[in-house]
Amino acid sequence: MNNLLKKHCAIYLIFVFSLITSGLTYGAENQPAMVSTANPHATKAAAEILAKGGSAVDAAITAQLVLGLVEPQSSGIGGGAFMLYRHAENDTVTSFDGREKAPAKANERLFFDDAGQPMPWPFASIGGRPVGVPGVIALAWQAHQKYGRLPWRQLFEPAIRLAENGFKVSGRLNDSITREQKALKQDAGARSIYYQAGTLEPLAIGATLKNPAYATTLKTIAEKGPDGFYKGAVAQAMVEVVANHTANPGLLSLDDLKNYSAVERPVVCAPYRSYKVCGMAPPTSGGLTSLMILGMLEHYSLGAMRAGSPMAMHLFTQASRLAYADRSVYIADSDFVKVPVQGLLDKNYLKTRARLINPLYDMGKAKPGTPPNVNPAVKKAAGLEMPENGTSHLSIVDKDGNAVSMTTSVERRFGSHIMAGGFVLNSQLTDFSFVPVRGGTKVANRVEANKRPRSSMSPTLVFAPDGKLFAAIGSPGGSRIIEFVSRTVIGLVDWKLPMQEAINLGNVNNRNSGFTELEAGTEAGEFAGQFTDMGHKVKLRKLTSGLHGVRIRRSNGNLQLDGGADRRREGLVIELNE
Repeated sequence: MNNLLKKHCAIYLIFVFSLITSGLTYGAENQPAMVSTANPHATKAAAEILAKGGSAVDAAITAQLVLGLVEPQSSGIGGGAFMLYRHAENDTVTSFDGREKAPAKANERLFFDDAGQPMPWPFASIGGRPVGVPGVIALAWQAHQKYGRLPWRQLFEPAIRLAENGFKVSGRLNDSITREQKALKQDAGARSIYYQAGTLEPLAIGATLKNPAYATTLKTIAEKGPDGFYKGAVAQAMVEVVANHTANPGLLSLDDLKNYSAVERPVVCAPYRSYKVCGMAPPTSGGLTSLMILGMLEHYSLGAMRAGSPMAMHLFTQASRLAYADRSVYIADSDFVKVPVQGLLDKNYLKTRARLINPLYDMGKAKPGTPPNVNPAVKKAAGLEMPENGTSHLSIVDKDGNAVSMTTSVERRFGSHIMAGGFVLNSQLTDFSFVPVRGGTKVANRVEANKRPRSSMSPTLVFAPDGKLFAAIGSPGGSRIIEFVSRTVIGLVDWKLPMQEAINLGNVNNRNSGFTELEAGTEAGEFAGQFTDMGHKVKLRKLTSGLHGVRIRRSNGNLQLDGGADRRREGLVIELNE
């Protein structure tokens, strides 16, 4: 009896100890949660969902639905997205690919004019032609089915409420409408939402914007799930507005919408210093290119240099040149092209590439390398780069330690400048290379039916030396996204900066172009003389990143979060403590 009592006491003590220690691990219910998005309405809506017991995925879906209303120039349900997700309970990381697809009738001459020449981007990117099959709703549904907690319908309530009751137009939204009004006001849906009644004057700052058409669309999707978007009246409206554009009709069909599906993909990860950095695999180039930049810079002691110093940022531009040279050749939709993922991340290959960096002088235009087991002839087929302005990013950590890093886009500002059901349709097909053959070789990122165009979106999760989640980060910014995110990771890891300080560092970019961009109005903008002395051709520019992130720190069993919202936009961070 005495032995039995001892046995029960031991079991009880083990049980009590497990409860105590579980309260100290990441995932306990009394741990803080945090949301960082590009708009206060979206951040508050996501926080509302977390406060009601929703997961990070639930909150991300709600934030996206609100962003499509209050920041329609940047993202929405008529566009696409990439989501990285960390599942705390299983300690796993996965990703969801909601990138748009080319219609089934598209081919490599999609952006050729009647004379057989590639169209100019400003014309090609407006109208029905550039509209790809939207992926946001399919991604949201798939992620919710696996990792959602609250009912699907409940996630739509904040956006519906805001669309019906209205919100005040921000300075950023007013500026975007004004900048794009030449094309935007040609669309009947846009005129009814973004312009003063009976006029062609954009809604003023502080005016109330209501979008009842968007509320109706959201109610349909809330009730019917993805079928409410990819089938029925909403789908029909999308097809009609794309096909009936007078200047630049497109190819989107009901079958394209019905047949679309998001894809859950493995993430790509690589070590950086003693940390592990995970990003999104192709069809975005963001994950791989960021990891290549970091892999080359690992051979330099950036931590010994001052944060954001000219020498550190010179090395950054050189690694960026080399990584972008490879990106333009090798990375495209991996369902259509064999992307040499392992070769591009091979340590010896990156070490060889890093040896090409002159620590004191700009190398000029970098040539692509030849990763292991790759045909050298492929190097002839570099794609072309197109501009982009319509993207957003959000980072969320819930009270159980689940994390979302999601970048979402409609491509250019206001996408295709056409609307259906109260939402903007994307112009993502212009992310394909307009020229299908270069140097006698097929371009990896050429247009093909049902193919996803290459992206630069770089949602990122960083893990500390002990394997626990350290940061969630990402940014908009077109092909500059890769550098915005990589530079911030360096700030967090090498310079041990808080998230907001890492985001605030001046942007420095070189996408293997003829010049290096320095962000005007920041310390980086003051480097022009030193960079010129190092052989750089310098351009001072307004480099508007939209970095939004969360950093996780642990001390004596306690977990603390610090977040950042890019001062270059209008975002907001909210922390929730129970």
